[in-house]
Amino acid sequence: MTIELKLPELGENITSGKVIAVLVNVGETIAVDQSVIEVETDKALIEVPSSVGGKITEIHLKPGDDAEVGGTILVIEESDASMEPTLDEENFEEISSDTAESMDPAETQPMMIDEPAPSLETKGKDAATTESATAGYSLEPTETPSEASAPENTETPAPKSKKEPAPAAPSVRRIAREAGVDISDVPGSGIGGRISAKDVREFVAAQGGAAVPGAPAPALMSVPVQLPDLARWGEVRREPMSGIRRATSVNLTRAWTSIPHVTQCEKADISELDDLRRKFSQKAEAAGGKLTITAILIKVIASALKVFPQFNASVDAGVNEIVYKNYVHVGVAVDTENGLLVPVIRDADKKNIIELSVELGEAAERARSRKLAPDEMQGGSITITNLGGFGGTYFTPIVNWPEVAILGVSRARMEPVWAKDAAKFEPRLMLPLMVSYDHRIIDGADGVKFLRWVADALEEPMLMSLEG
Repeated sequence: MTIELKLPELGENITSGKVIAVLVNVGETIAVDQSVIEVETDKALIEVPSSVGGKITEIHLKPGDDAEVGGTILVIEESDASMEPTLDEENFEEISSDTAESMDPAETQPMMIDEPAPSLETKGKDAATTESATAGYSLEPTETPSEASAPENTETPAPKSKKEPAPAAPSVRRIAREAGVDISDVPGSGIGGRISAKDVREFVAAQGGAAVPGAPAPALMSVPVQLPDLARWGEVRREPMSGIRRATSVNLTRAWTSIPHVTQCEKADISELDDLRRKFSQKAEAAGGKLTITAILIKVIASALKVFPQFNASVDAGVNEIVYKNYVHVGVAVDTENGLLVPVIRDADKKNIIELSVELGEAAERARSRKLAPDEMQGGSITITNLGGFGGTYFTPIVNWPEVAILGVSRARMEPVWAKDAAKFEPRLMLPLMVSYDHRIIDGADGVKFLRWVADALEEPMLMSLEG
């Protein structure tokens, strides 16, 4: 039996990836869950496993190709062993009848096209089950007897039923969500009524552009500005954006155009803190971590969010609500050779600084080796971006949407500071801090208080225990 192995869902809103390596050859016999290709997405390098075992007869992709989700990777002649019925298959009817009442109704329903397919963590038989569950759904319109006898209407397409999934790619659905549009209301111009990004934009324009609540800024929905012919003035060189650079461009444009930014600056005297950091650095190293200012800041920020809950929130502009988060997950920007990645440290408020230093080191290493899973870079409460290792004094970080604040850190420097008690200037190690925040829900006074609290906690670590 010949089977086409398809590229499975790579993550939420990811429709394609670039093939970095093909790990198998034609004629090779592979096992279930064996990796067959490496695919680069916007944020991660993912190994795609095979859901079946057998002999490879065709390979449809090569390094450098763009692989679409649902497209054929290779063709496998399934081995006899993999075709033998499993225990679950032999007893499928018995299992179904015995457990039907106890199972979650949502789990017993076939997966709709409108719902996200399982990620790469769903392997083997689960992936095959997913394909069989969706096989009965066609993007082509079905015809009922009454429709067959009805006269054909070539002028106005019949409206789609809200109960049926609208035929559209995940990327198109995201555009519709961001514009505050129900994808089922958009008439599709493609084959079988398939909806394109152009259809969504035209629908938004027909509705008056900004008439729908929660629509992003017009710049996000408009056609990119056409560059002039730069080659007229000299030699130029063009390079395609990497996946990470494309994602960065989209995310930062969305954040900058949808969030009214304010940046507040402060300095913290970390002279005593740096002495303590050096004193206890060996304890962190013994645990497998590195006691850095960033690791300490994760703990400080986690405590600050308890004192200033408006910084641990998101704005739902579509319904004019503020969503306050009862968890504390801190994202940390990591510079890699491929671009900026932001792994998220979960439950930072429940971990000590040694634990945070170990977890931060591991996350940074996975980021640099492109081993971060997409969900490891989502769900943050606030982000820290520390450029102190590169230098600089002050900068204005852009909020990592849908968060409402980001803490920037520059290089600490020795500065003369007036010591009131000694009536003289003393050399102190001063750390520049910047916080950019969403001015829709955070007032300027709160921004100053928040950043001053962070500075005080660095200068007086006991403050975290007293108030955080």
